Amino acid sequence: MITTVAGYDDRPWLAAYPPDVPADHDFPQVPLTRLLDDAAEAFPGAVAISTFAVASVGSRMTYRALRDAVDRLAGGLAGLGVGTGERVAIVLPNCPQYVIAFFAVLRLGATVVPCNPVASADELRAQLSDSGAIAVVCLDRVASTVLGVRRDTAVRTVVVTSLVDSLSPSARGRLQVPLPSIRARRARLVAEVPDDPAVVRFRTLIRGGRPAPQAPIDPARDVAVLQYTGGTTGEPKAAMLSHANLVANSYQMRLWMPDAMPGREVTLAVLPLFHVYGLTLCMLTTVLLAGRLVLVPRFDLDAVFAVIDEERPTLFPGVPPIYQALVDSPRIRRHDLKSIRVCVSGAMKLSPDTQERFERVTGGRLVEGYGMTEASPATHCAPLAGPRKTGSVGLPLTGTLARIVDPEDPGRLMPVGETGELAVKGPQVFLGYWGETGEPDVLTADGWLLTGDLGYMDDAGWLTIVDRKKDLIIAGGFNIYPAEVEQVILAMPGVTECCVIGVPDRYRGETVKAYVVAQPGTVTEDEVLAHCAAALTAYKVPKQVEFRSELPHTVVGKALRRMLLAEELAKGEAT
Repeated sequence: MITTVAGYDDRPWLAAYPPDVPADHDFPQVPLTRLLDDAAEAFPGAVAISTFAVASVGSRMTYRALRDAVDRLAGGLAGLGVGTGERVAIVLPNCPQYVIAFFAVLRLGATVVPCNPVASADELRAQLSDSGAIAVVCLDRVASTVLGVRRDTAVRTVVVTSLVDSLSPSARGRLQVPLPSIRARRARLVAEVPDDPAVVRFRTLIRGGRPAPQAPIDPARDVAVLQYTGGTTGEPKAAMLSHANLVANSYQMRLWMPDAMPGREVTLAVLPLFHVYGLTLCMLTTVLLAGRLVLVPRFDLDAVFAVIDEERPTLFPGVPPIYQALVDSPRIRRHDLKSIRVCVSGAMKLSPDTQERFERVTGGRLVEGYGMTEASPATHCAPLAGPRKTGSVGLPLTGTLARIVDPEDPGRLMPVGETGELAVKGPQVFLGYWGETGEPDVLTADGWLLTGDLGYMDDAGWLTIVDRKKDLIIAGGFNIYPAEVEQVILAMPGVTECCVIGVPDRYRGETVKAYVVAQPGTVTEDEVLAHCAAALTAYKVPKQVEFRSELPHTVVGKALRRMLLAEELAKGEAT
């Protein structure tokens, strides 16, 4: 089955999705920086970035000031040898410097390599070496790590900034007030940087840089971002996302919100911008709307509540654990969340209970979507109006085709309602993996992206994801989807998290093991097994249950099955 949002047929409630889109679904073939330039032309005095809650001192930057900073930093980077086709790594949390550096690199026709600022030295070394980055823009707190791995890479220059640099002059002045608490907060924001000839200060480049014009690029072919995959399965690879890929996906998400008003929307950006989910749904879509991007360096309940009180966000992309933490907090009664109109949840399954409770508190709409790094990332989302299908991640975005194929034979389509591998096709699908020649094995000859996710579609095109193909457990010849077992265990009172994997078994090939995080004294192994036995077919019931205080996660909160499996394999080798 193939479906696209273009044909509304008997679904009049979808008539507003999408408005004013050409029949062939062409999206602008422009540099990604055009989103910023258009916003700065149309709304020069509008607030582009807010850094409220940085050291309890707020600071804002207009679109006019943001574009000026981008152009000046681009000029400074050009003076350091950054030009068309070069790669520049950004190792920063959510802060204005991230946004400035991102667009400045693209202004020069260079490629951004986003890196996790809390990544280990080995992880940074691998990504910097693999990408061939010649410069790094990083926070002062990770400068020592970057400098330590630099000799093993092509990095020539390390541009260092501090969170204090993101504050306006008046806000920085307030940090100089001789109060012990203020001085302590400032000390936490500034770190010593080693004396090294490779180090250049971010603020020095902006002050001394001459504005650089936009370098000529081919939006369809030139790589804007080398986005390393999350690595939930296997070794991370760098997906090459073109300017056209990211522009298209920004428009696709903007069109999914037909009531969004340019110059009026306020996005609460808790998702990390170095992850493609935060990059597109928080930063790029907001800039396309000329909205205000409210940056929160990391998820903290107190900070999020304070930001909501002060900034009154209207858009709040996130992941289920964030929404769950908010509705579970007894402090939620002291805060007004009614400004929040639209929330798109991704990365993992959204609980209907969390969805219902969050919508009751906000009065807005919390919908589930689906995507992957190789698709920039969004391909599906549940509509913001009309009926809802529990458990589904919705319909394909504008200009996106989707079909379910035989996992063993991608050329064979599966019947409606039957589980198979999801394949998608659209303007947001990536160019391939960095460093690999020829077509990647996840792309078919006719351009379909094989997602590696198993799911099914109903006759109206609504998609339900069942599990990852690589996570499928085959025990005694029977297929077992870990997500199904996880949902059963998560329904138990006291269980807060669960991850299920297949571990080697000499008789069955694999057997089911469940890792459970629960509130102390609320549930036992026997109770978990009995609960599963009552809800699942016998071969799906876990044979092993291990309780843990926490599980390893990706940056957006997914449990890392591969790490748990690696532990089990190591145990097997040791015995």
